[in-house]
Amino acid sequence: QSRGRFLSRLRSSRICSVGLTVEQKCQLALRELTDVKAEIQRKKEDSEQTLQNLEAVIEETDVWRTAVQEAISDFAKFSSSVSCNKRSIVSSETLLRYMKEKNRQRDLLREKLLSKNYLLKAHKKKLQKQLMQEEMGDALHEACMQHLQVVKEQYQEKLNEKNQELLQLSQTLGKTIRVFNFYKTRLQTAMETSLSLMKDISQRKKLMKKMEREAALVEEQRADAECMNQQMRKQLSDYRVPPVLSYVEKKMTVTDLKSSLKSWERKVAFAEMTLQRCHKVWKQVKMSHN
Repeated sequence: QSRGRFLSRLRSSRICSVGLTVEQKCQLALRELTDVKAEIQRKKEDSEQTLQNLEAVIEETDVWRTAVQEAISDFAKFSSSVSCNKRSIVSSETLLRYMKEKNRQRDLLREKLLSKNYLLKAHKKKLQKQLMQEEMGDALHEACMQHLQVVKEQYQEKLNEKNQELLQLSQTLGKTIRVFNFYKTRLQTAMETSLSLMKDISQRKKLMKKMEREAALVEEQRADAECMNQQMRKQLSDYRVPPVLSYVEKKMTVTDLKSSLKSWERKVAFAEMTLQRCHKVWKQVKMSHN
């Protein structure tokens, strides 16, 4: 368009250079002014549309930020109340119930908005039908038409607002479900870790009890050994070495006893041999007697 205006200006300058009347120059100037005004109006409309879009985005961001801050504050309050609880399993179940209740509330609100949306659509269709019927019958005046148009625009605005709220709630629900699944996964991991730690603790407790029993047994054995050691020390302290003469006498006595033992052993062997011969003779006598 700018190139076209440039060409038109160039063409007009050429025409002017050739020679134009005052009326033709005024017409060219008015045409150029009209084009400039149309371009300014179009840019103004584009700027207003962009501004409205940005305002809608900012409003949506504010609504989403408020919802996120409320969710964060609720979750912080809940986590602070849960952290005071000593039983981690009950706290995890409470967290799951909390997330399920939030999802249930959002589902109820979404269903409520959907029902309102359906009612508004039905009412819109009804009004459109009435409008068509009245247009066909030419029974409405201009004021009624304007009133119905205003009502239609109002309902359309409400419908758009409800659709926007429904879209925001759907997005919030999706994000909440993702957060819920994330914390659910973390909760399952924490519960599995807790179970493994509880098993490890029970095994270590059993091992500790076994070691305590062994330590008590070792302590008893140590006490018995200490008592026996004290008795032996006492006997060692009370022991007195006998004199040398008594040792020599006992040694000579032991030697005499050993020699007498050997002589008695020879006598016993001789007696056994004699007994065996007597048994043989006795057997022979008995056999001859028979």
